[in-house]
Amino acid sequence: MSRTDTFDRDRAVWRKSTRSNGNSGDCVEVADNQPGAVGVRDSKDQHGPALVFAPSAWAAFTHSVRAGR
Repeated sequence: MSRTDTFDRDRAVWRKSTRSNGNSGDCVEVADNQPGAVGVRDSKDQHGPALVFAPSAWAAFTHSVRAGR
C-alpha cells in the first residue's frame, strides 16, 4: 500500500489555493494536513473526486509553478 492510500477525506482540512480565481468560483482546494498525502479537489464539487499526491510530488509541482515552468 502506498502512502497516498492513507488519505482520509473525513480528516482533510481544505484550503483554497492562492492561485485560484476568487471571482468566478474556479477554485482549487488543497489538503496537506495529513502525513504522506496531499489532496487536491475542485471547490465546486466538494464531494466529488480528489487527486492525491505524495508530498514530494506536490512539492515538485508547486516549485515548478512558482518558477514559471
